[in-house]
Amino acid sequence: QVQLVESGGGLVQAGGSLRLSCAASGSISSINAMGWYRQAPGKQRELVAAITSGGSTNYADSVKGRFTISRDNAKNTVSLQMNSLKPEDTAVYYCALDVITRVAMPPTSYWGQGTQVTVSS
Repeated sequence: QVQLVESGGGLVQAGGSLRLSCAASGSISSINAMGWYRQAPGKQRELVAAITSGGSTNYADSVKGRFTISRDNAKNTVSLQMNSLKPEDTAVYYCALDVITRVAMPPTSYWGQGTQVTVSS
C-alpha cells in the first residue's frame, strides 16, 4: 500500500504565497508523473500542474508564471510553490502520483486527502 500525506494549505491574503507538499510512503519502487489538482466549490476538479519523472512540467494557463511544481525523487515528495495568489485560487488541492510498486508492474494512481487553500481579497 501507498500513503500520501499533504501539508501546507491555509488562509492567505491575495498576493501572498503558500507552499504545498505531498509525501508518499509505503511500497514504492518508483514514481512516474506527479501532479497537483484542485477543486473549487461547484466546479470540476482540474489539473493545476504536473511533473514527469524526467522533470518536464506542465501548468494550467491560469497559474503559469505564478506556481512552480517540483519533486524530490529521493524523498518521494512533490511540492507546489504558489505565489501571487488570487481569490480564484481558492480550492481544495490534491496531489496525485502514478506509483510503480514493483519493477515491471504498471503504475497505479494514488491521491492525497486534499488540503484547503483559501485566498482572501
